[in-house]
Order: sequence, then C-alpha cells, then structure tokens
Amino acid sequence: MTVVVIGLGNDLRRDDGIGPAVARQVADHVAPDVYVSVSDGDPATLLEAWTGAQLAVIVDAVVCDPPRPGTVYRLTPDELGDVRAGTFSTHGIALDQTIRLGAVLDRLPHRMIVLAVEVADLGGGRGLSPAVGRAVDTAVSAVLSVISEPSDRMS
Repeated sequence: MTVVVIGLGNDLRRDDGIGPAVARQVADHVAPDVYVSVSDGDPATLLEAWTGAQLAVIVDAVVCDPPRPGTVYRLTPDELGDVRAGTFSTHGIALDQTIRLGAVLDRLPHRMIVLAVEVADLGGGRGLSPAVGRAVDTAVSAVLSVISEPSDRMS
C-alpha cells in the first residue's frame, strides 16, 4: 500500500508551521516506504505527491471561530466543505479547492484523511504558540493511527 503524509504550512508564519512540524516527527516513526513531505500548499505539488497513493494523510493549520487553538480535527475530503463556514485555510488556495481540482483531473489518492490543527498565531516568525506546540504529539499520534488502520476501512 502506498502511503503519503504531507505536512502543509510555512515554518516562518508561527502556527502555520504545525503541518511541517508534525511531518518531521512522523518521518522518524514510519517505515521507509511511507513517503513523508512538507508542502507550502502549492496545488501542483500536492497533486503530484498524492496521485496514485492508496492513502494520503494531510496535516494542515486551520483557523476557527470560535477559536480553540490546539484542537485536532480528523476530516474526510467530503467533510471539508461542512467546516468551511467557520474556518479558513492559511494558504492562497484552500485545500478543498485543490481536492476538487484533483477530482476533475483524476489525480486523487484512493483514500484521504485531513488532520486539521486549529491555530492561534499566524504572524511572522518561527515557533509554535504554546497551545499549538502541545498539539504536535496529538497530531503525530493521529497520523500514525490513520496509517495503521486496516486498508479495507474507508473513512
């Protein structure tokens, strides 16, 4: 089974670095055949990374109203549209738009799970806010759990 883990974000925008931080830790805990990468959210890069995979796990920052920084949400691509009203992506093109583009181009993985971590500080600079920093281990555990699920279980 081809598995990809993609941490979306930018380490220079404080909490937006949650995706890359989780991806780096996941890389230390998975088999060599699990492809782990970091992306700034560029649609072409994402499409290339997940096309043909059996499972893609995407870790991304999300801003919600009302805010609960550090909360980790597990979503399927279909559920992304349900949460859009109270949230927004930290990227120029939202992840759900890239997924729709992938569907049109027939460039989606067989199965995708999005782990969205609610963030507080998207200002310039390095380092996660305390609440989001505490969520890294939770998000890493969530990624490893998704990867270890039986391949016949669809989410």
